[in-house]
Amino acid sequence: MIASLLAQAWTAPTIDWHAIAPELVLVAGINLVLLIDLWLDESKKWAMATLTGFVMLGAVIPVVTLAVLGGDVRDAIFDGRYVVDEYALILKALFLLVGYVVVLLSQNELEEGGYYQGEFYVLLLVSVLGMVMMASSRDLLSVFVALELLSIPAYMMAAWRKRDVKSNEAGVKYYLLGVFASGVLLYGMSFLYGTTGSTKLTEIGAALSGDLTGMQVLAVVFVVAGFAFKISAVPFHTWAPDTYEGAPAPVTAFLSVASKSAGFVALLTVLYLGLYGADEVYGPFIWVMAALTMTVGNMVALRQTNIVRMLAYSSVSQGGFILMPLAVMGTGVAESSLKAVVIYLLIYAFSNLGAFAVIIAVARKTRSGEISSFGGLISYAPGLGVLMTIFMASLAGIPPLGIWIAKLQAFKALIDAGSTSAYVLALIAAVNTVIAAGYYMRVLRQIWMSPVPDGDTSPITPPAPIWLALGITAGGTVVLGILPGLVLRFADLPDLTGALGL
Repeated sequence: MIASLLAQAWTAPTIDWHAIAPELVLVAGINLVLLIDLWLDESKKWAMATLTGFVMLGAVIPVVTLAVLGGDVRDAIFDGRYVVDEYALILKALFLLVGYVVVLLSQNELEEGGYYQGEFYVLLLVSVLGMVMMASSRDLLSVFVALELLSIPAYMMAAWRKRDVKSNEAGVKYYLLGVFASGVLLYGMSFLYGTTGSTKLTEIGAALSGDLTGMQVLAVVFVVAGFAFKISAVPFHTWAPDTYEGAPAPVTAFLSVASKSAGFVALLTVLYLGLYGADEVYGPFIWVMAALTMTVGNMVALRQTNIVRMLAYSSVSQGGFILMPLAVMGTGVAESSLKAVVIYLLIYAFSNLGAFAVIIAVARKTRSGEISSFGGLISYAPGLGVLMTIFMASLAGIPPLGIWIAKLQAFKALIDAGSTSAYVLALIAAVNTVIAAGYYMRVLRQIWMSPVPDGDTSPITPPAPIWLALGITAGGTVVLGILPGLVLRFADLPDLTGALGL
């Protein structure tokens, strides 16, 4: 009897090593980059960017093999608390691709600025590892661990320009508000565990299928509020503008795309699996947040003269559009809501990263972040001018570029809901789409119609890594806009909603 109990206690859990291969590649890569950095001379630190890029691409290989081989949902990992399905694989590929583009954007800035390179890339890899884990997490504990794993390195990267007061301020604000938000989130999670007796999201969802107690209502509010900080939703957005402006430009691009996307993935998974039955609580809460986020983000963005702060508030506003489908998913449109959010995250990443790539390239010459510094760009850097036009037009939702199909899917989710509140939110979103076009077009007016500041028409010669990043992002923006069926097919995979128990 005792022997059998001991044998059961020491039985190793069944683990599909192929399913967690992307995470294993990243873990090995983190240790490899850290080890090699210790032995390299300062003159050879440039190799760290190349090695980090290969690690990111190496982690994509098992993602592709898992997608090609297909098969049943791998829900046996850790008793279904860590799932590797089509939904997770799509998002893992997104995070790894974004990480690779950020490496391309970071390489020259770190080399020329005299910043620590090896440590930066280690932190970047750790943050991406947290995002990759987030895509598969189906338990409160794994969700929280993944969220902190991606956030803590980001706090340090935001303050990477250690001699810059604004960068130090960015890191401190991000850290202090991030810790507070994590405390709020963990408090809400503890209430969920205390009232349901489980940390597994599917079991929590089953326990919340009936009438909710007062403590469960409070738990839902705290959890949604905690995630709202991570996605910079109004009124939890106050950290974003100062952090985006003060952080190094590649880090700002990373935070505005990858970190925001990971926050949405966490919120999406928790809502669909754990809190789906509490839609009467979080539905109105998210409805108000979506309306405020897109409206406040747009109105403040209109007043900005610094292009990074403008994109910061633009990112806030875009978050409001991504929240729209979540506000109505409890009204029988769960599948179309999930589809709309995934599509928006995929396409938004290309357009926003591309805009930051152009900003980095132009700032190498102008040394300015003002919108006016883009005056006459088309006359002396036509390639960059055309690319910025593509990215701005895509962010504005102008067909046939990128985000138009994402916004269309978000509106479709609201129309499918068919309720009065959904129609009102769709009307608010339509008005905000017009408002957003105002500040995006202001950048294009500078590029195409304004004179060159100081008459300096010397050409801009971005480094090869930035050109590669521009090629990837522009290709994704144009192709997914012209051929939306490609991204729609990703979100139409049969197991995408089935994996989330819908």
